[in-house]
Amino acid sequence: MFKKITQCIAKQMDPRGDLVPVHSIMDHEHFRPLCLVRRKKAMFHSSPCYRQTWYRLEDVLLPGEEDKSIESLFSHGDGQDLRQFTVKKIISDRIDGSLSLAVDSASVELKGAASLSHGWTIKLEKNHIPVPKLEALKTERKINTNHSFIQQLLRTDQNLYVVHETIETSEETSFEESTTAEGSFMTQLYAKFSAKGSRESRQSITIPKGCTLAFRAIQLNIKDVSWDFLYFRRCCLTIVSDGFSQGKVSALEADVTENCKVLSTLSSDLFIMFLNTIKAVMRDRNLFQELTRKMEAVLDGSGSCELKTESPDLKELLSSLQHSSRDLLLTLAGAITYTLDALDELMEDQLLLLLESLEKKIVSQQLKLVKSILEQDMGQGRFSVAASLLAFSQEEEQNLTIAMVEMSGVRLEKDGSAASKAGAFSAVAALYVSLYILNLLSNSD
Repeated sequence: MFKKITQCIAKQMDPRGDLVPVHSIMDHEHFRPLCLVRRKKAMFHSSPCYRQTWYRLEDVLLPGEEDKSIESLFSHGDGQDLRQFTVKKIISDRIDGSLSLAVDSASVELKGAASLSHGWTIKLEKNHIPVPKLEALKTERKINTNHSFIQQLLRTDQNLYVVHETIETSEETSFEESTTAEGSFMTQLYAKFSAKGSRESRQSITIPKGCTLAFRAIQLNIKDVSWDFLYFRRCCLTIVSDGFSQGKVSALEADVTENCKVLSTLSSDLFIMFLNTIKAVMRDRNLFQELTRKMEAVLDGSGSCELKTESPDLKELLSSLQHSSRDLLLTLAGAITYTLDALDELMEDQLLLLLESLEKKIVSQQLKLVKSILEQDMGQGRFSVAASLLAFSQEEEQNLTIAMVEMSGVRLEKDGSAASKAGAFSAVAALYVSLYILNLLSNSD
Protein backbone atom coordinates (compact mmCIF):
# COMPACT_ATOMS: atom_id res chain seq x y z
CA MET A 1 0.00 0.00 0.00
CA PHE A 2 2.88 2.38 0.84
CA LYS A 3 4.43 1.67 -2.56
CA LYS A 4 1.16 2.53 -4.35
CA ILE A 5 0.97 5.85 -2.52
CA THR A 6 4.58 6.89 -3.19
CA GLN A 7 4.36 5.92 -6.86
CA CYS A 8 1.19 7.98 -7.24
CA ILE A 9 2.76 11.00 -5.53
CA ALA A 10 5.95 10.81 -7.59
CA LYS A 11 3.95 10.56 -10.82
CA GLN A 12 1.68 13.49 -9.94
CA MET A 13 4.48 15.78 -8.81
CA ASP A 14 6.94 14.88 -11.56
CA PRO A 15 5.44 13.22 -14.67
CA ARG A 16 8.92 13.18 -16.29
CA GLY A 17 10.00 10.45 -13.89
CA ASP A 18 13.04 12.08 -12.24
CA LEU A 19 11.42 11.86 -8.81
CA VAL A 20 12.05 8.36 -7.41
CA PRO A 21 9.39 6.83 -5.10
CA VAL A 22 10.47 5.03 -1.91
CA HIS A 23 9.08 1.49 -1.98
CA SER A 24 9.20 0.53 1.70
CA ILE A 25 8.19 2.57 4.73
CA MET A 26 10.75 0.61 6.75
CA ASP A 27 13.58 1.99 4.57
CA HIS A 28 12.50 5.61 4.23
CA GLU A 29 15.18 6.90 6.63
CA HIS A 30 17.88 5.65 4.26
CA PHE A 31 16.75 8.05 1.53
CA ARG A 32 17.01 11.34 3.37
CA PRO A 33 19.20 14.21 2.09
CA LEU A 34 22.92 13.34 2.09
CA CYS A 35 22.23 9.60 2.25
CA LEU A 36 24.41 7.58 -0.12
CA VAL A 37 22.63 5.20 -2.49
CA ARG A 38 23.55 2.91 -5.36
CA ARG A 39 21.63 2.63 -8.59
CA LYS A 40 20.18 -0.68 -9.71
CA LYS A 41 20.96 -1.45 -13.34
CA ALA A 42 18.40 -4.10 -14.25
CA MET A 43 16.94 -3.57 -17.72
CA PHE A 44 13.33 -3.94 -16.62
CA HIS A 45 13.21 -0.87 -14.39
CA SER A 46 10.80 1.66 -15.88
CA SER A 47 12.43 4.55 -14.00
CA PRO A 48 15.62 5.12 -11.98
CA CYS A 49 15.79 2.71 -9.05
CA TYR A 50 18.19 2.86 -6.11
CA ARG A 51 19.10 0.81 -3.08
CA GLN A 52 20.30 2.01 0.29
CA THR A 53 23.88 1.75 1.55
CA TRP A 54 23.36 2.57 5.26
CA TYR A 55 25.87 5.44 4.91
CA ARG A 56 25.59 9.21 4.69
CA LEU A 57 27.97 11.50 2.83
CA GLU A 58 29.52 12.78 6.05
CA ASP A 59 30.40 9.18 7.03
CA VAL A 60 32.91 8.90 4.19
CA LEU A 61 34.41 12.40 4.35
CA LEU A 62 37.47 13.43 6.27
CA PRO A 63 36.82 15.76 9.25
CA GLY A 64 36.28 19.43 8.49
CA GLU A 65 36.22 22.54 10.63
CA GLU A 66 35.04 21.74 14.15
CA ASP A 67 32.53 24.58 14.29
CA LYS A 68 30.95 23.88 10.90
CA SER A 69 28.25 21.24 10.73
CA ILE A 70 27.23 19.56 7.51
CA GLU A 71 23.60 20.16 8.53
CA SER A 72 24.10 23.83 7.56
CA LEU A 73 23.80 22.72 3.95
CA PHE A 74 20.03 22.34 4.22
CA SER A 75 17.98 25.11 2.65
CA HIS A 76 15.86 25.73 5.76
CA GLY A 77 19.03 26.38 7.77
CA ASP A 78 19.43 29.84 6.20
CA GLY A 79 15.93 31.14 6.76
CA GLN A 80 14.41 29.85 3.54
CA ASP A 81 10.90 28.42 3.78
CA LEU A 82 10.25 24.80 2.92
CA ARG A 83 8.04 24.35 -0.12
CA GLN A 84 4.78 22.73 0.91
CA PHE A 85 2.27 20.82 -1.21
CA THR A 86 -1.03 19.00 -0.77
CA VAL A 87 -1.88 15.92 -2.84
CA LYS A 88 -5.39 14.45 -2.84
CA LYS A 89 -6.79 11.31 -4.47
CA ILE A 90 -10.24 9.74 -4.25
CA ILE A 91 -11.39 6.55 -6.00
CA SER A 92 -14.84 5.01 -5.68
CA ASP A 93 -16.03 2.29 -8.06
CA ARG A 94 -18.97 -0.11 -8.01
CA ILE A 95 -19.71 -2.90 -10.45
CA ASP A 96 -22.94 -4.93 -10.59
CA GLY A 97 -23.63 -7.90 -12.80
CA SER A 98 -25.72 -10.99 -13.29
CA LEU A 99 -25.65 -14.09 -15.46
CA SER A 100 -28.31 -16.75 -16.09
CA LEU A 101 -27.66 -20.04 -17.88
CA ALA A 102 -29.88 -23.00 -18.75
CA VAL A 103 -28.37 -26.33 -19.76
CA ASP A 104 -30.80 -29.24 -20.26
CA SER A 105 -32.49 -29.79 -16.89
CA ALA A 106 -30.06 -27.59 -14.99
CA SER A 107 -30.27 -23.85 -14.49
CA VAL A 108 -27.63 -21.57 -13.02
CA GLU A 109 -27.93 -17.97 -11.93
CA LEU A 110 -24.98 -15.82 -10.88
CA LYS A 111 -25.25 -12.38 -9.37
CA GLY A 112 -22.52 -10.21 -8.01
CA ALA A 113 -21.49 -6.74 -6.97
CA ALA A 114 -18.13 -5.31 -6.11
CA SER A 115 -17.00 -1.94 -4.87
CA LEU A 116 -13.60 -0.37 -4.32
CA SER A 117 -13.03 2.84 -2.49
CA HIS A 118 -10.11 4.71 -1.09
CA GLY A 119 -9.25 8.32 -0.69
CA TRP A 120 -6.47 10.29 0.88
CA THR A 121 -5.13 13.75 1.31
CA ILE A 122 -1.50 14.22 2.24
CA LYS A 123 0.47 17.34 3.07
CA LEU A 124 4.04 17.31 1.82
CA GLU A 125 7.13 19.43 1.99
CA LYS A 126 10.19 19.59 -0.20
CA ASN A 127 13.51 19.33 1.60
CA HIS A 128 16.61 19.98 -0.47
CA ILE A 129 20.23 21.04 -0.43
CA PRO A 130 21.06 23.83 -2.91
CA VAL A 131 23.62 22.75 -5.49
CA PRO A 132 25.97 25.70 -4.78
CA LYS A 133 26.29 24.50 -1.19
CA LEU A 134 27.14 21.01 -2.37
CA GLU A 135 29.71 22.47 -4.72
CA ALA A 136 31.27 24.41 -1.84
CA LEU A 137 31.39 21.29 0.33
CA LYS A 138 33.56 19.35 -2.11
CA THR A 139 36.30 21.96 -1.78
CA GLU A 140 36.12 21.95 2.03
CA ARG A 141 35.94 18.20 2.72
CA LYS A 142 37.91 15.36 1.12
CA ILE A 143 36.99 11.70 0.73
CA ASN A 144 38.30 9.29 3.35
CA THR A 145 39.89 6.73 1.01
CA ASN A 146 40.68 4.49 4.00
CA HIS A 147 37.00 3.96 4.72
CA SER A 148 36.12 0.31 4.08
CA PHE A 149 33.00 1.21 2.12
CA ILE A 150 34.90 3.52 -0.24
CA GLN A 151 37.63 0.92 -0.73
CA GLN A 152 35.04 -1.71 -1.62
CA LEU A 153 33.30 0.72 -3.96
CA LEU A 154 36.51 1.50 -5.84
CA ARG A 155 37.48 -2.17 -6.09
CA THR A 156 34.14 -3.16 -7.60
CA ASP A 157 33.91 -0.06 -9.83
CA GLN A 158 30.38 0.79 -8.71
CA ASN A 159 28.70 4.17 -9.05
CA LEU A 160 27.62 6.08 -5.95
CA TYR A 161 24.87 8.68 -5.64
CA VAL A 162 23.92 11.16 -2.95
CA VAL A 163 20.33 12.18 -2.19
CA HIS A 164 20.00 15.95 -2.46
CA GLU A 165 16.22 16.47 -2.57
CA THR A 166 13.31 14.73 -0.84
CA ILE A 167 9.54 14.93 -0.65
CA GLU A 168 8.48 14.28 2.94
CA THR A 169 5.25 14.23 4.92
CA SER A 170 4.68 17.41 6.92
CA GLU A 171 2.26 15.70 9.30
CA GLU A 172 1.18 12.20 10.28
CA THR A 173 -1.29 10.75 7.78
CA SER A 174 -3.47 7.63 7.82
CA PHE A 175 -4.74 5.81 4.74
CA GLU A 176 -7.37 3.13 4.33
CA GLU A 177 -8.40 1.10 1.31
CA SER A 178 -11.65 -0.88 1.32
CA THR A 179 -12.87 -3.54 -1.09
CA THR A 180 -16.27 -5.19 -0.75
CA ALA A 181 -17.67 -8.03 -2.84
CA GLU A 182 -21.10 -9.61 -2.58
CA GLY A 183 -22.48 -12.50 -4.55
CA SER A 184 -25.13 -15.18 -4.73
CA PHE A 185 -25.16 -18.53 -6.48
CA MET A 186 -28.30 -20.49 -7.33
CA THR A 187 -28.37 -23.77 -9.17
CA GLN A 188 -31.03 -26.41 -9.86
CA LEU A 189 -29.70 -29.88 -10.48
CA TYR A 190 -32.67 -32.17 -9.68
CA ALA A 191 -32.75 -30.33 -6.33
CA LYS A 192 -32.45 -26.64 -5.63
CA PHE A 193 -29.46 -25.23 -3.79
CA SER A 194 -28.67 -21.63 -3.07
CA ALA A 195 -25.88 -19.82 -1.28
CA LYS A 196 -24.88 -16.24 -0.66
CA GLY A 197 -21.53 -14.83 0.25
CA SER A 198 -19.77 -11.56 0.86
CA ARG A 199 -16.17 -10.55 1.36
CA GLU A 200 -14.74 -7.34 2.68
CA SER A 201 -11.07 -6.41 2.65
CA ARG A 202 -9.59 -3.41 4.41
CA GLN A 203 -6.04 -2.16 4.37
CA SER A 204 -4.73 0.75 6.36
CA ILE A 205 -1.39 2.38 7.02
CA THR A 206 -0.23 5.32 9.09
CA ILE A 207 2.69 7.30 7.70
CA PRO A 208 4.57 9.36 10.30
CA LYS A 209 5.55 12.99 10.00
CA GLY A 210 8.88 13.48 8.26
CA CYS A 211 8.66 10.22 6.28
CA THR A 212 10.52 10.31 2.97
CA LEU A 213 8.15 9.39 0.12
CA ALA A 214 10.27 10.29 -2.91
CA PHE A 215 13.69 11.71 -3.67
CA ARG A 216 16.23 12.82 -6.27
CA ALA A 217 19.88 11.79 -6.30
CA ILE A 218 23.00 12.96 -8.10
CA GLN A 219 25.99 10.82 -9.04
CA LEU A 220 29.32 11.26 -7.27
CA ASN A 221 32.60 10.99 -9.17
CA ILE A 222 35.33 9.92 -6.74
CA LYS A 223 38.96 10.45 -7.71
CA ASP A 224 41.30 9.56 -4.89
CA VAL A 225 40.58 12.05 -2.06
CA SER A 226 38.78 14.51 -4.33
CA TRP A 227 35.21 14.15 -5.51
CA ASP A 228 32.79 15.82 -7.88
CA PHE A 229 29.22 15.62 -9.19
CA LEU A 230 28.12 14.22 -12.55
CA TYR A 231 25.17 16.35 -13.58
CA PHE A 232 24.63 14.58 -16.90
CA ARG A 233 24.34 10.78 -16.99
CA ARG A 234 25.10 8.60 -19.93
CA CYS A 235 22.27 6.47 -21.26
CA CYS A 236 22.01 3.33 -19.13
CA LEU A 237 20.47 -0.10 -19.73
CA THR A 238 17.04 0.86 -18.41
CA ILE A 239 14.27 0.44 -20.99
CA VAL A 240 12.33 3.69 -20.92
CA SER A 241 10.46 3.69 -24.22
CA ASP A 242 8.37 1.41 -26.36
CA GLY A 243 9.22 0.31 -29.85
CA PHE A 244 10.24 -2.70 -31.89
CA SER A 245 13.76 -3.89 -31.18
CA GLN A 246 14.98 -7.45 -31.37
CA GLY A 247 18.15 -6.08 -29.79
CA LYS A 248 16.27 -5.12 -26.63
CA VAL A 249 14.79 -8.58 -26.25
CA SER A 250 18.16 -10.25 -26.86
CA ALA A 251 19.80 -7.94 -24.34
CA LEU A 252 17.05 -8.70 -21.81
CA GLU A 253 17.54 -12.45 -22.28
CA ALA A 254 21.30 -12.07 -21.87
CA ASP A 255 20.77 -9.96 -18.75
CA VAL A 256 18.51 -12.45 -16.96
CA THR A 257 20.68 -15.39 -18.04
CA GLU A 258 23.82 -13.74 -16.68
CA ASN A 259 22.24 -12.74 -13.37
CA CYS A 260 20.60 -16.12 -12.73
CA LYS A 261 23.07 -18.62 -14.20
CA VAL A 262 24.18 -19.60 -10.69
CA LEU A 263 20.73 -21.09 -10.06
CA SER A 264 21.40 -23.85 -12.57
CA THR A 265 24.39 -25.00 -10.53
CA LEU A 266 22.56 -25.44 -7.23
CA SER A 267 21.98 -28.76 -5.55
CA SER A 268 18.43 -30.11 -5.72
CA ASP A 269 17.89 -29.37 -2.01
CA LEU A 270 18.99 -25.74 -2.32
CA PHE A 271 16.95 -25.39 -5.50
CA ILE A 272 13.79 -26.43 -3.67
CA MET A 273 14.61 -24.12 -0.74
CA PHE A 274 15.06 -21.24 -3.17
CA LEU A 275 11.72 -21.88 -4.92
CA ASN A 276 9.80 -22.29 -1.66
CA THR A 277 11.29 -19.06 -0.29
CA ILE A 278 10.43 -17.08 -3.41
CA LYS A 279 6.86 -18.39 -3.31
CA ALA A 280 6.59 -17.41 0.37
CA VAL A 281 7.78 -13.83 -0.16
CA MET A 282 5.42 -13.42 -3.14
CA ARG A 283 2.54 -14.00 -0.71
CA ASP A 284 3.83 -11.90 2.18
CA ARG A 285 5.12 -8.35 1.70
CA ASN A 286 6.84 -8.30 5.09
CA LEU A 287 8.84 -11.41 4.21
CA PHE A 288 9.63 -9.85 0.83
CA GLN A 289 11.12 -6.78 2.46
CA GLU A 290 13.02 -8.78 5.07
CA LEU A 291 14.69 -10.97 2.47
CA THR A 292 15.49 -7.92 0.32
CA ARG A 293 17.22 -6.14 3.20
CA LYS A 294 19.24 -9.20 4.17
CA MET A 295 20.46 -9.82 0.63
CA GLU A 296 21.39 -6.17 0.13
CA ALA A 297 23.28 -6.26 3.43
CA VAL A 298 25.27 -9.22 2.09
CA LEU A 299 26.07 -7.40 -1.15
CA ASP A 300 27.05 -4.24 0.71
CA GLY A 301 29.26 -6.19 3.10
CA SER A 302 27.70 -4.36 6.04
CA GLY A 303 28.00 -5.89 9.50
CA SER A 304 28.81 -9.53 10.05
CA CYS A 305 26.10 -10.63 7.57
CA GLU A 306 24.60 -13.11 10.01
CA LEU A 307 21.59 -14.41 8.17
CA LYS A 308 19.26 -14.95 11.12
CA THR A 309 15.49 -14.68 11.06
CA GLU A 310 12.44 -15.54 13.12
CA SER A 311 10.46 -16.48 10.03
CA PRO A 312 10.11 -20.23 9.33
CA ASP A 313 9.69 -19.43 5.62
CA LEU A 314 13.12 -17.81 5.39
CA LYS A 315 15.08 -19.71 8.02
CA GLU A 316 16.00 -22.79 6.00
CA LEU A 317 17.38 -20.91 2.99
CA LEU A 318 19.20 -18.27 5.05
CA SER A 319 20.79 -20.93 7.22
CA SER A 320 22.07 -22.71 4.13
CA LEU A 321 23.42 -19.48 2.66
CA GLN A 322 25.15 -18.67 5.94
CA HIS A 323 27.29 -21.79 5.57
CA SER A 324 28.16 -21.16 1.91
CA SER A 325 31.54 -19.89 0.78
CA ARG A 326 31.89 -16.12 0.55
CA ASP A 327 32.03 -16.13 -3.27
CA LEU A 328 28.95 -18.37 -3.59
CA LEU A 329 27.07 -16.30 -1.00
CA LEU A 330 27.69 -13.07 -2.94
CA THR A 331 26.67 -14.69 -6.23
CA LEU A 332 23.48 -16.14 -4.75
CA ALA A 333 22.63 -12.86 -3.01
CA GLY A 334 22.96 -11.13 -6.37
CA ALA A 335 20.62 -13.64 -8.04
CA ILE A 336 18.06 -13.37 -5.23
CA THR A 337 18.18 -9.56 -5.29
CA TYR A 338 17.74 -9.57 -9.08
CA THR A 339 14.73 -11.88 -8.72
CA LEU A 340 13.16 -9.72 -6.02
CA ASP A 341 13.75 -6.57 -8.08
CA ALA A 342 11.80 -8.06 -10.99
CA LEU A 343 8.95 -9.26 -8.77
CA ASP A 344 8.85 -5.87 -7.06
CA GLU A 345 7.97 -4.22 -10.38
CA LEU A 346 4.76 -6.27 -10.58
CA MET A 347 1.41 -5.58 -8.97
CA GLU A 348 0.40 -7.58 -5.90
CA ASP A 349 -2.44 -9.23 -7.83
CA GLN A 350 0.04 -10.26 -10.52
CA LEU A 351 2.13 -12.07 -7.93
CA LEU A 352 -0.93 -14.06 -6.85
CA LEU A 353 -1.67 -14.94 -10.47
CA LEU A 354 1.94 -16.06 -10.92
CA LEU A 355 1.61 -18.36 -7.93
CA GLU A 356 -1.57 -19.82 -9.39
CA SER A 357 0.20 -20.27 -12.71
CA LEU A 358 2.91 -22.26 -10.97
CA GLU A 359 0.30 -24.57 -9.49
CA LYS A 360 -1.34 -25.05 -12.90
CA LYS A 361 2.09 -25.60 -14.52
CA ILE A 362 1.49 -23.08 -17.31
CA VAL A 363 4.46 -20.77 -16.63
CA SER A 364 6.43 -22.17 -19.58
CA GLN A 365 3.68 -21.30 -22.07
CA GLN A 366 3.16 -17.90 -20.48
CA LEU A 367 6.87 -17.22 -20.88
CA LYS A 368 6.68 -17.90 -24.62
CA LEU A 369 3.65 -15.62 -24.92
CA VAL A 370 5.26 -12.71 -23.06
CA LYS A 371 8.47 -13.05 -25.09
CA SER A 372 6.40 -12.87 -28.27
CA ILE A 373 4.74 -9.68 -27.00
CA LEU A 374 8.14 -8.08 -26.33
CA GLU A 375 9.22 -8.86 -29.89
CA GLN A 376 6.30 -6.88 -31.35
CA ASP A 377 6.22 -3.22 -32.32
CA MET A 378 4.58 -2.12 -29.07
CA GLY A 379 5.25 1.52 -29.89
CA GLN A 380 2.48 1.40 -32.50
CA GLY A 381 -0.11 0.62 -29.83
CA ARG A 382 -1.77 -2.26 -31.72
CA PHE A 383 -0.19 -5.53 -32.80
CA SER A 384 -0.91 -9.26 -32.72
CA VAL A 385 0.66 -12.47 -31.48
CA ALA A 386 0.09 -16.05 -32.61
CA ALA A 387 -3.28 -17.26 -31.32
CA SER A 388 -1.69 -20.63 -30.57
CA LEU A 389 0.22 -19.02 -27.71
CA LEU A 390 -3.15 -18.37 -26.04
CA ALA A 391 -4.43 -21.91 -26.60
CA PHE A 392 -4.38 -23.25 -23.07
CA SER A 393 -5.93 -26.57 -22.12
CA GLN A 394 -8.55 -24.84 -19.98
CA GLU A 395 -10.35 -21.54 -20.45
CA GLU A 396 -9.57 -20.63 -16.83
CA GLU A 397 -5.84 -20.77 -17.60
CA GLN A 398 -6.34 -18.55 -20.65
CA ASN A 399 -8.34 -15.97 -18.69
CA LEU A 400 -5.77 -15.98 -15.89
CA THR A 401 -2.95 -15.32 -18.38
CA ILE A 402 -4.82 -12.55 -20.18
CA ALA A 403 -5.55 -10.83 -16.85
CA MET A 404 -1.92 -11.09 -15.75
CA VAL A 405 -0.60 -9.60 -18.99
CA GLU A 406 -3.18 -6.81 -18.91
CA MET A 407 -1.82 -5.72 -15.52
CA SER A 408 1.46 -4.97 -17.32
CA GLY A 409 -0.28 -2.66 -19.76
CA VAL A 410 -1.13 -4.99 -22.67
CA ARG A 411 -4.74 -5.87 -23.47
CA LEU A 412 -5.00 -9.26 -25.18
CA GLU A 413 -7.89 -10.77 -27.08
CA LYS A 414 -8.31 -14.53 -27.46
CA ASP A 415 -7.61 -14.31 -31.20
CA GLY A 416 -4.13 -12.87 -30.50
CA SER A 417 -4.89 -9.22 -31.28
CA ALA A 418 -3.44 -6.83 -28.71
CA ALA A 419 -3.15 -3.20 -27.70
CA SER A 420 -0.48 -1.76 -25.42
CA LYS A 421 -0.41 1.31 -23.23
CA ALA A 422 2.40 3.85 -23.44
CA GLY A 423 5.42 2.75 -21.45
CA ALA A 424 4.30 -0.88 -21.27
CA PHE A 425 7.58 -2.36 -22.52
CA SER A 426 9.33 -2.09 -19.15
CA ALA A 427 6.38 -3.57 -17.26
CA VAL A 428 6.18 -6.50 -19.68
CA ALA A 429 9.96 -6.93 -19.44
CA ALA A 430 9.67 -7.29 -15.64
CA LEU A 431 6.93 -9.89 -16.14
CA TYR A 432 9.16 -11.76 -18.61
CA VAL A 433 12.08 -11.86 -16.15
CA SER A 434 9.77 -13.09 -13.36
CA LEU A 435 8.35 -15.83 -15.57
CA TYR A 436 11.84 -16.82 -16.76
CA ILE A 437 13.10 -17.33 -13.21
CA LEU A 438 9.96 -19.13 -12.02
CA ASN A 439 10.08 -21.38 -15.07
CA LEU A 440 13.73 -22.18 -14.33
CA LEU A 441 12.95 -22.98 -10.71
CA SER A 442 9.81 -25.01 -11.41
CA ASN A 443 11.72 -27.23 -13.86
CA SER A 444 14.51 -28.00 -11.40
CA ASP A 445 13.63 -31.66 -11.32
